[in-house]
Amino acid sequence: MTVDLTLVWALLIATAIFLYVVMDGFDLGVGILFPAIREKADRDVMVNTVAPVWDGNETWLILGGGGLFAVFPLAYATLLPALYIPLTLMLLALVFRGVAFEMRFRTVARLARATWDGAFSVGSFVAAFCQGICLGALVQGVRVEARAYAGGWWDWLTPFSLFTGLALVAGYGLLGACWLIWKTEGELQLRAYRLARAFGLVTVIAIAIVSLAMPFLSPAFRARWLTWPTMAFVAPVPLLVCLLGWRLRDALDRRDEVMPFLCGLGLFLLSYVGLGISLFPMIVPPAVTIWDAATHPSSQRFLLVGTVVLLPMVLGYTAYVYWLFRGKVTAGAPGYH
Repeated sequence: MTVDLTLVWALLIATAIFLYVVMDGFDLGVGILFPAIREKADRDVMVNTVAPVWDGNETWLILGGGGLFAVFPLAYATLLPALYIPLTLMLLALVFRGVAFEMRFRTVARLARATWDGAFSVGSFVAAFCQGICLGALVQGVRVEARAYAGGWWDWLTPFSLFTGLALVAGYGLLGACWLIWKTEGELQLRAYRLARAFGLVTVIAIAIVSLAMPFLSPAFRARWLTWPTMAFVAPVPLLVCLLGWRLRDALDRRDEVMPFLCGLGLFLLSYVGLGISLFPMIVPPAVTIWDAATHPSSQRFLLVGTVVLLPMVLGYTAYVYWLFRGKVTAGAPGYH
């Protein structure tokens, strides 16, 4: 039996991107929530909940981007000029956010610390917003002619992409609030419950709006979701989104600590599955498939050997770090310095 290496690599890169979204999503969400939490001690606790893991979370972004460059060079060469502005802004925001993360603990003056707190929050918001814009621009399609990007500098800037940008900010805010519920206690945890309820409602509404809009963006999307018998196979996805939305609200009402975070992850997973149903096998919609964009099989095999060796190490180290820093983070406890 021959293995379709292109399909294997598509699944690997899709998995890396999803892991980045949910793992870096909650620590970006913590930064997005900063304006709602004003007390210095609470902000220190918030940052200390993500301090041991935030660098490692961004490893998956490198794997996704590097894998795209190495295995799907046509997609990389097409998407980079199409999304050059939002991608550049995203990377600058991540750098700016990382500097602020370090500097806020090394600044004594109150005004300077407030400035770095603001920079941390703005960097988190801009990075999340730009990621959502890139997603919206990809979904609505990229103009490709003669195996090259044929659109303009501002094709990515549309009402739909701006909405998906705000939707992802809300989703990351939900993950951040649910993470704080899990990792904190006392008044900060109670605030996180309230924030999770608000961001959860906005996230579910945003998922519904994007889902209703997508069939009107492309005939292929309509065929996947609104024609029989295909719709019978994909119908469980929106039904499960509704079920998870209800379960999230119930978990928040019951003051569960872990279940809200799991529900948030579930909403992202179902949204990602829905996106995959709409796009597959396109990697640059509406015309470039994963097989069109793939490099030579010999290159895929060579790269897969290194990935098979290194990926379990990264997964093992990541799991160990999360296990090592399990438990609650409290004010006054030793933290990030």
